[in-house]
Amino acid sequence: MTALEKATGDVVFKFEPFVLHVLCRELQDAQLLHSVAIDSGFRNSGITVGRGGKITMAVRSTQCLEVPLSHKGRLMVSEEYIEFLVHVANQKMEENI
Repeated sequence: MTALEKATGDVVFKFEPFVLHVLCRELQDAQLLHSVAIDSGFRNSGITVGRGGKITMAVRSTQCLEVPLSHKGRLMVSEEYIEFLVHVANQKMEENI
């Protein structure tokens, strides 16, 4: 809170979703992993094939959070709300684990 009160610009509370990149030898391996990821709830997962044929499977969570806290140095939310955001972000982290 002390650092937030001293901020002179915009401050955003941000929680990024889980991402795991896996390099696969064969497209079939990536497809199998993709199916497992989707079935496990990682709905933003996908497969990319690079120019050189490199096959990458990305397992991505949908758990994200981005909330503005201050604007031009002016705090826009209460300390109670910030504590709530931290609690929500910690729950999302537990879901990632």
